[in-house]
Amino acid sequence: MQEAEILLVEDNSNCEELALRALKKAGYDKVVVARDGAEALGMLLGEGIDRDEHHEPNFVLLDMKLPKIDGVGVLQRLRSDERTRGLKVFALSSSEDPKDLEQCRSLGVLAVLPKPLNPELLKRWLH
Repeated sequence: MQEAEILLVEDNSNCEELALRALKKAGYDKVVVARDGAEALGMLLGEGIDRDEHHEPNFVLLDMKLPKIDGVGVLQRLRSDERTRGLKVFALSSSEDPKDLEQCRSLGVLAVLPKPLNPELLKRWLH
C-alpha cells in the first residue's frame, strides 16, 4: 500500500464512491474527501478551519465541475499561493471539450483523468 495522502474533491456522491473504490483497488486507502471547491481550499490552505483539518496531500484529484468554487477557480488559487504552487493535481472530468482540457493543462494539472476512474489508469499515473 502507498502511504500517500490523497485529497479527492468531488461533489457527486456516486462519483465519490466509484473514485474511492478505484483508489482502493489501485492501492491507495488514505484519502480525504472535500465536497466543493471552498472546502478543498480550506483544507489545502488552512483558511477558516481548525488546524487539525489542514491537509498536505501528496496529490489532489480535482473534479472540475464543483459548487461554490469550480475546479478552475481552485486551480487558479492553488497556483497563486506559494505553499501549493507545486502541488500535484489531476483533474477529473467527463468533458471532452478541447477548450476545457486545454484550460486544465494551462493551470498545471498533470493529467485529465476521465470519470469514472479506472484503477489501472490510476496506478499508471500515480506511481
